[in-house]
Amino acid sequence: MRKFAVILAAFTLTLLIGCGNANKNAGNTGTAGNTGNTAATAAPDAVTSASVVDNGEAFKKAISKDGTWIAATLKDLSFSEELVLDGQFIHKEEPARKIALYTQDADHNITNSFKLTAPKLTIRSENARIQGGTFVGDVYVEANGFAVVNATIEGNVYFSDDKYQATYSAADQGKVTGVTEVKK
Repeated sequence: MRKFAVILAAFTLTLLIGCGNANKNAGNTGTAGNTGNTAATAAPDAVTSASVVDNGEAFKKAISKDGTWIAATLKDLSFSEELVLDGQFIHKEEPARKIALYTQDADHNITNSFKLTAPKLTIRSENARIQGGTFVGDVYVEANGFAVVNATIEGNVYFSDDKYQATYSAADQGKVTGVTEVKK
């Protein structure tokens, strides 16, 4: 149990250090829909940090338009309803969202991978990625830049437009067991 707590603390610290300064000098709060044109007096918003979750409700909030740029789970999660990754967030001065289905050590080595299960996951956030574990269900992509990185989708990936499929990538052992096609 102590080893798990140390790993969890290292993972959380790594995420917060790597993600917490995402908007330093960027002139924005990183909230959904923000294009970086806020007043210089606006207070920084904490939603740019990671959301490390271990239950379904916290995960749904983390992937919502009012969530965080990264939703990292600490265990397998299963849903009977559709999930939607929505909202635009800025990380390293670029739009980004990540569903992290893994924990890692201080050297960024994956220490545990998790499974996320839902009948459907709709991606509406630009440059979204599923990373480090397995999603079981179908993914519907309605945004540019979707990626599967060192992860598996046990299901299909459908793009609502050719332009979204053109920006799709599977990297570092990313794979889809079903079809990857445009479905309008």
